[in-house]
Amino acid sequence: MPQVLNPILPGFNPDPSIIRVKNDYYIATSTFEWYPGVQIHHSTDLANWTLKIRPLNRKSQLDMRGNPDSCGIWAPCLSHDGEKFWLVYTDVKRKDGSFKDTHNYIVTAEKIEGPWSDPVYVNSSGFDPSLFHDDDGRKWFLNMIQDHRRRPRSFAGIRIQEFDTRAGTLVGPTKTIFYGTDLDLVEGPHLYKRNGWYYLLTAEGGTAYEHACTLARSREIWGPYELHPQKYILTSKDAPYAALQRAGHGDIIDTPDGKSYLVHLTGRPTTHKRRCVLGRETAIQEAYWGEDDWLYVKNGPVPSLSVEVPGTRDDSEYWAEQRYVFDNSKGLHHDFQWLRTPETSRIFKIENNQLQLIGREAIGSWFEQALLARRQTHFSYDAETVIDFSPTDERQFAGLTAYYCRYNFFYLTVTAHADGQRELLILSSEASWPEGRLNLPLAEPVKIPNEGKVKLGLSIRGKELQFWYAHGEGKDLQKIGPVYDASILSDECGGHQAHGSFTGAFVGLACSDVNGTAMTAKFDYLVYRPVRHETDRYEI
Repeated sequence: MPQVLNPILPGFNPDPSIIRVKNDYYIATSTFEWYPGVQIHHSTDLANWTLKIRPLNRKSQLDMRGNPDSCGIWAPCLSHDGEKFWLVYTDVKRKDGSFKDTHNYIVTAEKIEGPWSDPVYVNSSGFDPSLFHDDDGRKWFLNMIQDHRRRPRSFAGIRIQEFDTRAGTLVGPTKTIFYGTDLDLVEGPHLYKRNGWYYLLTAEGGTAYEHACTLARSREIWGPYELHPQKYILTSKDAPYAALQRAGHGDIIDTPDGKSYLVHLTGRPTTHKRRCVLGRETAIQEAYWGEDDWLYVKNGPVPSLSVEVPGTRDDSEYWAEQRYVFDNSKGLHHDFQWLRTPETSRIFKIENNQLQLIGREAIGSWFEQALLARRQTHFSYDAETVIDFSPTDERQFAGLTAYYCRYNFFYLTVTAHADGQRELLILSSEASWPEGRLNLPLAEPVKIPNEGKVKLGLSIRGKELQFWYAHGEGKDLQKIGPVYDASILSDECGGHQAHGSFTGAFVGLACSDVNGTAMTAKFDYLVYRPVRHETDRYEI
């Protein structure tokens, strides 16, 4: 069979849940504070994947205004019971300190494209829920249990309870069926049935460099569950030089001809500081069932960079320049997402073939900010836009941003001095955790005429970021500001470091008016141009 290079979903695509419906495969991944919620990709060969839908796309399903960074939609579970699709997910409202507020919901759809139902609330006892459809027709809800009394960890095991689809509620007894191993932090449960065994796949070790997939089994759904002879069927924790690190949080799928695969999250660190700028990505591993009725990862437990799958992949599209124009008749390209709010008319609109961002709160707000962006899916790239914006003072600013979260971003803005003179100013927040403040003093602003469009650009080459600008038609781009450390746009440098920062780097367009007058910035296009660079390792 042909081989593909991991990851199969590059860039911020963590916590994969995979299903097969006839000859179609679907993977659902976490989106955290980015709206709409949950990404579902489709494939027919496990090699080529396209974004199919983000199903949580209206206010009645999801409103994340006020959710802190790396909260929101955690670890969705996608399943199909032979009649319809089921999607289980958590909306996390708080994750720091002793308590976590984690609300679990279910939505359904007859077709993957939707329409998807309004959510049914299930519980708030933990996160990473899943739904298991047993062969007797009963459905079982699993999630990890959060116990705020435990120290130093509050992960208290995997709990199961029956879900009554008619009543739309949990019924009957509940039981903690698995407490995990000494690696701790057990989460991400998926339950399967094969040859009379119930198999429980979980994630352990946190989502950083100790991450792992643990497998256990029982003859009864209530347990007791015995551990796999290898304990961890997938992990990079003992292989610090492997290409794929942070491997864990997996799900199992079989092909029509009976081959088995494990999809899992992973990270590809760069620099000697091991920073995963592209966030947690989705990879795939070939697996097989042994004569002992246990699943093994081929050449595991360390994940392989290259894997045999049924299909072949043409990577030319991956390396192609993406030029996003804003066509009134076509709407916003599906690569774009925004932060938290379902009320899009308050932050953007497309008119006269331009994207108009309506200035709201400052960049990094947890409530309402006008920021539209796409994932960074390459270690090196160029980005470019043209902006029309006429600020009147320093509290109005708009432009081009490389963004991870409120704590870590670089932002080339068109703004104005207090006297109304328009200028270019770089706002940066380099690893300022926990304050989330600008790094001062800022680079010297560049005065520009008060009228006319401005071209803005940025280039990232490995860990180096450089901004560019030009004012006036036909002018060449010129450098502005120093070279910044782009590697801080990573989980390891997020507001809560690798065990608490879960997204990935984005590049996009933003507008703020902290005067509250909702001044609009107009953008003609956005270009994202991947670049092959000698500093990049293990690029697809």
